[in-house]
Amino acid sequence: MQNNSLSIYSLMMQFFQKSESVQKIKAGTFLFQEKDPVENVFLLLKGSLALGRVHLRGKDFILKILNERELIVEYQLFKVNPRFQFYAKALTDCDVLAIKKDLFEDFILTDPETMNALAAWLSTGYLKAQMKCQDLIMNGKKGGLYSILIRLCNSYGVMTEKGILIDLPLTHQELANLTFGTREVIQRALKELREIGIITYENQMFTINNIHYLKEGVDCQNCSYEICGIN
Repeated sequence: MQNNSLSIYSLMMQFFQKSESVQKIKAGTFLFQEKDPVENVFLLLKGSLALGRVHLRGKDFILKILNERELIVEYQLFKVNPRFQFYAKALTDCDVLAIKKDLFEDFILTDPETMNALAAWLSTGYLKAQMKCQDLIMNGKKGGLYSILIRLCNSYGVMTEKGILIDLPLTHQELANLTFGTREVIQRALKELREIGIITYENQMFTINNIHYLKEGVDCQNCSYEICGIN
């Protein structure tokens, strides 16, 4: 998410904070499901949400993880009777500001500054998605895991004496869902990384002890955090 005063999040907060309601979402519950009719867009005020979809065969794919100060718009804008493309599931307890879809779209169309901010936000999101696809396609399952770990460091990393702590509890299955791989493949790759001291894993928290090893494994381009994030 952009952090400047003209970000789409900041503009939405300025306009809708006093008039719209805040919802509290418990960890493990859904804000919305794939194919639900769209009634609201949301501002994520607090907590972490996973956006994804479930394949016909039951395989769960996590497309991105959002933390606070994010706008959630997962449908085709300005379409009649749209439906959500993905599900949104709370990974932690969350607070979200619910904004009526029609009010949001009317505001976008009538406020040039907000339209510009939305275009910039969508452009960044498009580039971020393209870069993530590049990493997952070009580097294979192991490289895809490295890429996701780097992105998690950029979005949730906290520097410690041992390395970069990813301050977000994640199971091996959730990490597999992020890399579009199987848990067995991811577990083997993680075991290799632990055995050579690249990562540690305690209490569902990963610490990256040597991020340069991961970056070398995917020919990292050292993109800005705005582009190279998990959101």
